[in-house]
Amino acid sequence: MLIPISESKIAIIGLGYVGLPLAVAFSEKFKTIGYDINAARVDELQKGHDRTLEVEDSELQSVLVKTSLEQDEKGKGLIVTDGIGPISSANIYIVTVPTPTDKHNRPVLTPMLKASEAIGKVLKKGDVVIYESTVYPGVTEEECVPVLEKISGLKYNEDFFAGYSPERINPGDKEHTVTKILKVTSGSTPEVAEYVDQLYKSVITAGTHKASSIKVAEAAKVIENSQRDINIAFVNELSKIFNLLDIDTQEVLEAAGTKWNFLPFKPGLVGGHCISVDPFYLAQKAQEMGYHPEIILAGRRLNDSMGKHVATETIKHMMRKDLKVIDSKVLILGFTFKEDCPDVRNTRVIDIYRELQSFDMDVCVYDPWADVAEVMHEYGIEIINGGAKPILEDYSAIILAVGHKEFKSWNIQKSDQQVVFDVKGLLSKELVDSRL
Repeated sequence: MLIPISESKIAIIGLGYVGLPLAVAFSEKFKTIGYDINAARVDELQKGHDRTLEVEDSELQSVLVKTSLEQDEKGKGLIVTDGIGPISSANIYIVTVPTPTDKHNRPVLTPMLKASEAIGKVLKKGDVVIYESTVYPGVTEEECVPVLEKISGLKYNEDFFAGYSPERINPGDKEHTVTKILKVTSGSTPEVAEYVDQLYKSVITAGTHKASSIKVAEAAKVIENSQRDINIAFVNELSKIFNLLDIDTQEVLEAAGTKWNFLPFKPGLVGGHCISVDPFYLAQKAQEMGYHPEIILAGRRLNDSMGKHVATETIKHMMRKDLKVIDSKVLILGFTFKEDCPDVRNTRVIDIYRELQSFDMDVCVYDPWADVAEVMHEYGIEIINGGAKPILEDYSAIILAVGHKEFKSWNIQKSDQQVVFDVKGLLSKELVDSRL
């Protein structure tokens, strides 16, 4: 028997870029518990600060409550915890943990399975478990549900139920926030599908789309980012071709864009936790079924080659200007995977850095958005951050890798003693030696 939505208590498992905004949105109408195994992250949130910058501190502080008693009095509010005990009172569990790949680009389901184990320990009859993490079709019911059954001792679709509603968070985007993006929903039975749909409709002002099954919803999510990846790969390949033909790619795209149905994709580095990862999930499932996905994997290879391409082209321009390469100083502007965002997960700027280092160049990275400690922990790089900005004239080459708003006002321009490579097309072509 499902508990009426109006009486629901919601537990969000995973408080990162996806989970926290969702928890805040639900907590404005429901009693909500945010659970994360990272004690430091929980402590930070309990103090009312979100270092990912997805939720304004004032917004977070307005929904935070310290006790379940305070939550009961208000009938809503957010409790944040790293202990499993408090989530046992919930009847709806929403999983928003990462779904990464390993060094061989194989899907890693460990976070989802561990989250399922945690939920299984407190799962009760009538509860609903909804997954938001991006996966290949079948993961929810073939991988996660068996864990829930095993740990809880309950029977799927008799004692408890499941749903899938793929996340659509765009890190750093303050316009398309969680409640303003249409949400795909699904459930393990027609009744549960409607229940899940109504639950999200209560907070998603943009509306919902109820898919016919959990597998359809899973597939819809994984192809969203695969489609973008392939389109970006196409313009990245065009950029390489036009570079050989000495044609400015940006001007070509601008001209082609005058046609009403030309898609406005731009060349660049493809990193982050979604576009550069999700296609591998779909490819994995396809290969398990005996099909080798040609276009998906070709797009991935092309996009993963762009960092090395940028580094190589920069070195070519240095040699044309008779600038020393070995031991020369190079400045990379930006390290996060996208502009105006602190997220450094799977940033492909690291590919530029490593390729330049392989030529024994002295490479410095400046990024006012990236966390120094996080970059050191994840990549072993000590970036320049804070304080005075670097003196541009001190470097033989400058690579504008990320289009942070701060860089738009910098006086960056090419000279006989310096090479400027603009990855993001932030500067006019007269000011740079090359751009994608």
